[in-house]
Amino acid sequence: MINKIPLASILLFSSLCTPIVLADDFASCVLELKTIAKKEGLSTDTIENTLGEVNYVARVIELDKKQPEFSQTFDNYFSLRVTDKRIKEGRRLLQEHHELLSKLTEQYGVPAQYLMAFWGLETNFGSYKGKMPVLDSLATLACDPRRSQYFTGELMKALQLKETYQFDASTMVGSWAGAMGHTQFMPSAYADYAVDGDGDGKADLWNSTVDALTSAANFLQQLGWQRNERWGREVTLPKDFSYEYVGKNHEQSLIKWAELGVMKNNGKSLSTPDMSATLYLPAGYQGPAFLGYKNFDVIMRWNRSIFYAIAVGHLADRINGGVSLTVAPPKQDNLSRDRVKSLQAKLNEKGFDVGKPDGILGTNSKLGLRAFQRTVGLVADGFPSEASFDALGVQ
Repeated sequence: MINKIPLASILLFSSLCTPIVLADDFASCVLELKTIAKKEGLSTDTIENTLGEVNYVARVIELDKKQPEFSQTFDNYFSLRVTDKRIKEGRRLLQEHHELLSKLTEQYGVPAQYLMAFWGLETNFGSYKGKMPVLDSLATLACDPRRSQYFTGELMKALQLKETYQFDASTMVGSWAGAMGHTQFMPSAYADYAVDGDGDGKADLWNSTVDALTSAANFLQQLGWQRNERWGREVTLPKDFSYEYVGKNHEQSLIKWAELGVMKNNGKSLSTPDMSATLYLPAGYQGPAFLGYKNFDVIMRWNRSIFYAIAVGHLADRINGGVSLTVAPPKQDNLSRDRVKSLQAKLNEKGFDVGKPDGILGTNSKLGLRAFQRTVGLVADGFPSEASFDALGVQ
């Protein structure tokens, strides 16, 4: 979650940042971050002896440009995360922590298998919490113009956490983006939603499994988790299905989906309570199809990746005894951002405005691609198939 810092601080930082912050410019950037930290009420000791000691990490910027949700195909992403080993371990831990998980389900309304799925995807059940110094990573990203405002806010929150809980900077390690602990909370989420579940006076997401799982349940509840509802499900589509209904812009009631011939993956009719859902085709029309319900949107608020949300939901189902996908994701090569940029540029040239090419196939790009596909007689699923690349003249 993004927590806002005072507008005056943001304007000050924005006005002083250069268009491109290189390692040589880092020291001057840190000086400006110190000014913001002072306005945020952080102590002189924290400003001088913690913020004043952060280091620039070039690797962080490299990783920011290579996020797997943007570069991997669904098959590669999914197969690396929903594995037999992870399912087996999730089931074991479900039993090991049964008493705690039952209490959390009752209090927060989040079923145990979902907490296991988030824990499994974030840190492989705590076996790998990241090893990059959080403060260094956040300072590096705060001094990079792409998302400086957001990461400046996260850096200030991380410094406040250090003061509040007296964490040692050397123990505040995590992902390249500054996510921390068993469940990889960003500092703002840590500050707002972390819970001292074991009652020792400190919400410690690195060393306390009880704190981490309790915090995850609290976070999901606050994000809007719908008690007694599932995340979504794999479905099958009729042969004559109209792919104009794919994506978040075409959310429909379950009654409407049933009328369109959408069925459960076991061949049974959809139940049609008063719920709405969105259809997702993460690997195109030849891959598995999913309906995402309100809790799918909640998962997306944890991590804004359709791939991630599907992986969490399906992993939860498997940990809870569910079966594997009926339609396996087709094998596909990863897409380079340069190739996606070329696709976006070609769509713009042909009058399908998708905005400035950035190499990320977002909603506008999928809508533009779908419109193009219709004009050339391709299945209009908005998926960048090789046939679509060929039709656009992209190598």
